[in-house]
Amino acid sequence: MSALDFYAHVATRSDVLGVGLGSGPDAWEAALGGQFLDVPGGGFLRRDYGLVEINFSAEQPGLEGQMSCFGFGVKIQRLLYVPSADMVPSVLARKYGDFAPTVRFDELQAAILALGHTLELDTDTTSRDMDCYRVSDSAARIHVISDLDPYGSGTPDPDRHQVGDVWSIDLWWPLPLKGPDVRPTS
Repeated sequence: MSALDFYAHVATRSDVLGVGLGSGPDAWEAALGGQFLDVPGGGFLRRDYGLVEINFSAEQPGLEGQMSCFGFGVKIQRLLYVPSADMVPSVLARKYGDFAPTVRFDELQAAILALGHTLELDTDTTSRDMDCYRVSDSAARIHVISDLDPYGSGTPDPDRHQVGDVWSIDLWWPLPLKGPDVRPTS
């Protein structure tokens, strides 16, 4: 198995090692381990494992009082800044091997297509530097760098990102936000 297999699995199955949307913090910890940073506030909890970031709320219908995941993301762009040994949970490194600092969208797209899913460009996005693709039969959205200098400043990305690199894979359930915006961070 490879890191590409991991990314394709998340994008098509909407889970990480069997946990995903609706799972509680204990289930995520059982799957990914105890090395994380929790950032609570306003009835929300953001749990950061480095490569994987999870958002929880106690506001999910039918689960009042229990924290459950309403969104999570695989933050591939972070691998350019911090070595994978420090960014990738050890259980993922053991199962999938080395995680390169970047992954090309065409490679991920081929892996997703091989699993019987399709991708569709999301035309409802407002980003000038990212394309967003929806994965069929999945909650996943794949964000891909489309412009290194979207504002024409003449200073392309100094961090070695390239057009066509996958920035992140994000999965979200709708949630009536009643506190600070807890949407994806970089």
